[in-house]
Amino acid sequence: MAGKGQSQSYAPTAADMEALARDAMARLPDPFGGFLAGVLLIVEDFAEDTILSEMGIEDPFELTGLYTGRPVGEPAATGDMPATIHLYRRPLLEEWIETGVSLEALVTHVIVHEVGHHFGLSDDDMHALEDAAE
Repeated sequence: MAGKGQSQSYAPTAADMEALARDAMARLPDPFGGFLAGVLLIVEDFAEDTILSEMGIEDPFELTGLYTGRPVGEPAATGDMPATIHLYRRPLLEEWIETGVSLEALVTHVIVHEVGHHFGLSDDDMHALEDAAE
């Protein structure tokens, strides 16, 4: 424990990271923000082993985020799970430590990237959207 007058820092929690992600989502320009109203946001330490296996990823630190769901404009089918953005806390923290880039910027980048995939955007489109969200 830190003594009186000292502070002790801790790694951001899942709730802290969710707050950063929700802030990033709120800064997205229209029309993107309007299409995210029903999208779930889930922060977990790592992706599940089945997801990593399906994606051919051996190191769980390689996946920082994932969008699952039907693309905008595609009709929903019975039994569809809700559209979801997953953020993976530990890989994001590792990237934060290794790069020195702010955690806010990293989370915004992953949010923009996952939203971009949902809308079928190119990498250049995603960079422009990310710049607008900063």
